Parts: sequence; structure tokens; C-alpha cells
Amino acid sequence: MNDIADVVRLFYGEGAAVTMLEDHDAELTHTHAQENGIWIEHFMLATGATSLSATQRGEAFDCGGLEEKRQLKRLIKRCCYRLFKEYTGRRPAWGSLTGIRPTRLYYQQMEGGKSRTEAREALADLFDLSEEKLGLLDEIITAQDGLIHRPQNACDLYIGIPFCTTRCAYCSFSSGEIGNGKLVEPYLDALFHEIDLCSELAREMGLDIRVGYIGGGTPSSLTTRQLDRLLCRMQSRFGKLSELTVEAGRPDTLDREKLAMLRSHPVTRISINPQTMNDETLRVIGRAHTAQQTIDCYHLARELGFDDINMDVIAALPGEDYAMFAHTLDVIRGLDPDSLTVHTLAIKRSSKLHEQKYQQQEEDVARMVALGRETAHAMGMRAYYLYRQKYMAENLENVGYAKPMSICRYNIDNMEETTSVLALGAGGISKCVMRQEEKILRAPNIANIEQYIARVDEMAQRKRAAFEEKAACIAAMQRGE
Repeated sequence: MNDIADVVRLFYGEGAAVTMLEDHDAELTHTHAQENGIWIEHFMLATGATSLSATQRGEAFDCGGLEEKRQLKRLIKRCCYRLFKEYTGRRPAWGSLTGIRPTRLYYQQMEGGKSRTEAREALADLFDLSEEKLGLLDEIITAQDGLIHRPQNACDLYIGIPFCTTRCAYCSFSSGEIGNGKLVEPYLDALFHEIDLCSELAREMGLDIRVGYIGGGTPSSLTTRQLDRLLCRMQSRFGKLSELTVEAGRPDTLDREKLAMLRSHPVTRISINPQTMNDETLRVIGRAHTAQQTIDCYHLARELGFDDINMDVIAALPGEDYAMFAHTLDVIRGLDPDSLTVHTLAIKRSSKLHEQKYQQQEEDVARMVALGRETAHAMGMRAYYLYRQKYMAENLENVGYAKPMSICRYNIDNMEETTSVLALGAGGISKCVMRQEEKILRAPNIANIEQYIARVDEMAQRKRAAFEEKAACIAAMQRGE
């Protein structure tokens, strides 16, 4: 039922699986049959005196396990999609695709022996993807060429700082407002302890850690001294990394002293994120700074020598129309950052917007996202990663664009899940990627800050267990077991 509901949401939005049927006095039925090695899916939608049906046939995968389940789910969703496409007269840009990583499907086609052209044709047939989205996937696959595969012992490092000066209305991350700061020092003590334990684990397991990312929350909500201590501890335990991003997202958390401190460390990339360049929207979404502060902070970072700066924007923020979003992009184009991430607003269940029952206005969203791509291209950037989320306006996507020398390796590794990750701090999820086995072992840290502080040894032990299991699996495979 969840998979069918996901398809209905493509056409009617959140809650559609129930409200659409109720509002239209409709009944949706699905039947499954198998005949001579063929699966036959049939959907019927009855609305009052009329009815509409769709049938989809596909080769049965009698292999059992997850693969058979995946193929059957895909066929059911394709059939349901055909029905609602005919009923509504709409064609979603991503077709029947509801997954969060479309590039993975592209890679799967090529790993099966298909050329790029054949992979495109297969995705268009399987999911009814639009030419626009197929072109976007092509752009990303090209950008990732030579970057997608890493040695088995490669591992990225993520450190999470779950504090912000204020909580944005759209935010669903496991972060809290920094308030009087009483939890920050205890949190850092616990985090430093986990850094020590995990650096020992990395040495024992022979992990090659060269890529790092400090995210949040807002890492720059820490004081200059606190953030300096974190970077010093990190470097002393893991050495100098070839790529290190620090999210310095809010200009109201930055000044010359803090930026100069970051510049004194081997930080290769920072994010200064406006989200919007419209002051009224900033007030509505709960960000305690102005657009001019973002501009001033960006120029200060350039003055201090930062040569790889990312900026984030969000399409479809509350109250913003196409002209307002275009203004934001005009300002950013004038600044000329090295990378740009264009997000589409997603109303997550744990966000303030969801609590306030905010209803998205979606008329201009696709045009906004398209303008984001045009603007990135005009600045010499190309798309290099994307991901999708549930409850996203128009079922669109988040895309990272970058100039050729400013592609963030961590973002590719994380989104494509091709490289293991040691994730430290509250809410971090470590991943042990086992490519040959097509398996990922996950070791999540608890998100609650106080519980993380109290249970940090347990968090480190979870990671140890996962990496030891990965090592045992690899050893068994090498022995031919």
C-alpha cells in the first residue's frame, strides 16, 4: 500500500492516497496474477458512474529475496502510474520514479552492459522520465566520471554540530537552538572522546580517510575558540585531509576573526548559505540575518583567501514567487561563488512549516528549479550530484552544481553511497559500504544531544561492530567462503 500511495502522491501531493479517494468518492483496486512466467498487474479506479483501468505485464523474477520483491514493486508502481497519468492528464517530470537517488538507476543500467544512450532509453521506458530530467542525469554522470569508485579501504569523515542560532521553519535536522550554550561544552567533550575512539578504529581497520565534512546544524554557531579546538582535535587525530568542508552557513555566525581562524586550518571549502536574498522571506523562515549580511560575509571570505565557496538556495520558500527567486539568483550570479546548491522546499513532518500546516504554492516551482540550472550554467557550473526527498514541491529535486575544479568529493560519496563514512556526533549515520556484496551496514548515532553525551561510548562501539563485520565479510569472500 505504501508504494501505491507514493505513486498517488506524484499526482495529488501529501495525503493524497486517502483524501483523493474520499474527495472524489472513488475506489482504487489492484489485482496481481502470474501466467506462463509473466506477472500481470491490473488497477481499476471507479469514480461514481465512470471507471478507468490499466494493465501492466512484465517478466516474472522467480529468484526470491529482495530482487524479486524489488522487481514486483516496480511493475506495480508502473501500472498505477499509467492509470493516474491517464486519469489526471498530467506527466510528472520524474515520471513514476519515487526513489531519492535516480543516478543509481542510471549506473545500474550501465553496469548491466548498456551504453549511455541505451541507459537513457531504458530509464525513459521504465519510468517515463522527461527529456529534461534525463539530460540532468546525463550531466551528473559526466561530472562524476572518474570520481565514482574508490578503493575498498577509502572512508570519509563526517562530524556533526547539532546547534543553530535559530531553527529555520523548514528544518527537520536533529539540531537544537544553541540558547544559552549550556550543552555545547559537554557535547564537545563527548565529541572529542568519540573522535579519539574512532581515530583508533580507523588505524586498526586501515581506513584511508582523506575527505571530511563538518556539518550540522550550523558548525559556525560555535565560538571561534570552540571551533578552533574542534579543528585542532580533528587534525591531530586524522591528519591533514585533502578535502575538508565546513558549513559556515549563516552570516550572523561569522566575523573576521572566525573566518581567519578557519583559513588558518586546512579547510578547503566553506558554505555561506543565503537560502534567499529577500529579507522578508528570511524573517518568515526564522533566519536572524539580512541578505546584505550574506553579501558582506561572502566578500569578507574572499578577502581572506577562501577560493572554494558554496552557496545554497531554496525554491518555493513561503511567500516567494518566481520574480523573488529570480532576484536571489541574480544577486548570487553577481557574487560568482564556486558552487551552488539549488534545493526544492520539502515540508518534512518534523518541521515548523508542517506543524503550521503550511500549504505549498507549486505553480512556479518547476520554473524556479529550471532557472537555478540556467543560472548555474551561466556561471560555468555543471550539475554533479542530486537527491530527492518525500514531500518536496512538485516532486522535484535538490541539485549540486559546481565549477570543474570545485566538485565536492564528499557530496558525491555520500549521495551515491560508494564510499564508507565514519559519522561522528549526534544524529550521524556511519556507513560501511560493501560494493561487491551490494550491501551497506549502517551504524546510527542517537540524535538526542543529551542522550548522545551520556552514551557516546556506545555510539563508538556501534561503529566498531559495523566495520569489524565488514572486514570479516571481505575476509570470508577472499577465502572463497
